[in-house]
Amino acid sequence: MIAHPAHPPGDSHAALLGQLGNRSIVFVGLMGAGKTAIGRKVATMLSLPFVDSDQEIESVSRMTVPELFERYGEGEFRALEQRVILRVLENGPQVLSTGGGAFMNAQTREAIAAHGVSVWLKAELDLLMERVSKKQNRPLLKSADPRAVLERLMGERYPVYAISDVTVPTRDDRKEIIAAEVLEALCRHFGIDAVAPAGEVEP
Repeated sequence: MIAHPAHPPGDSHAALLGQLGNRSIVFVGLMGAGKTAIGRKVATMLSLPFVDSDQEIESVSRMTVPELFERYGEGEFRALEQRVILRVLENGPQVLSTGGGAFMNAQTREAIAAHGVSVWLKAELDLLMERVSKKQNRPLLKSADPRAVLERLMGERYPVYAISDVTVPTRDDRKEIIAAEVLEALCRHFGIDAVAPAGEVEP
């Protein structure tokens, strides 16, 4: 007979889903932090649906996020973003990744606190720069000095992101590893014994 580890991943994942109930796991953080990539991976690991708020906004408005910014300005975009996120949060449990500015909205934060567990993917400036410079669809970075813009956004937003339920430092590593660290952090948040790494389980 095969001896099973004390806490196989399925057990802690089941316990996590039990604690989550109808709430959503909501990823917050700056552009380039990996909210969509890590969020998808976490959703797969927990067999939950995954929703990206920017994609929801684009399907509702039939316009891209950069087009919405250009045509209506950031204020109108944030109001639409808030409405979309509030609607999505009614459908938990799920994994939701949000735009970088979404958590700055007080009503959105309240809704996330009421219907979800917030996870801040905290990234260093160099990592964000390396990632966002590869994409041209960042309306807030249309500037002669995108690094200065990112630094300013970090200064404004990081103190607000810091009130998230869970903070997970992210880095240039495989998304499976970061996603596993997110699940460990969520288990700690709910007081669930996290899984022992594979190499540490007695045969």
